[in-house]
Amino acid sequence: MLSSIKRFIKQVTYGESDNLAFQEDDHRLAAAALLVHIIAVDGIVDDAERETLKKVLKSNYKLTDDMAGELIREAHQRDSEAVDLYGFTSVLKRKLDIEERLKVVEMMWELVYADGTVHEFEDNTIWRVAELLGVSSRDRLSLRRKVAGEQANDEDDE
Repeated sequence: MLSSIKRFIKQVTYGESDNLAFQEDDHRLAAAALLVHIIAVDGIVDDAERETLKKVLKSNYKLTDDMAGELIREAHQRDSEAVDLYGFTSVLKRKLDIEERLKVVEMMWELVYADGTVHEFEDNTIWRVAELLGVSSRDRLSLRRKVAGEQANDEDDE
């Protein structure tokens, strides 16, 4: 809340509202808010999840470390203010084609598997998000198997 007040004062004083890197309807911010939500839904956010979040955002959206950090901060803010997931999914459904929406669901699975366990709240949240994004159950489960298989291969390589 304090950051919102600071931002408002800065906007009124300096007119810097257009300098925000991630606007309200930016699909990257909506996706990041869903990713922030998914890592916190089980009540535990560990370092592996935080690192995976930053890595996933940087690689999928071609961000620098600073930009990824800013995006994550904004996403935390948006997630804490949200009353439901519809606000995020409606931006994504409006702005992204089906392939890009599938990629968002895949990123969510990557974060779920980052800590090595799938909590029922995480699974249920992805199911609800996929439904809101128009992603079929078949595609959602296919992406889950794909990410789980990649996770297993990474563990075998170590």
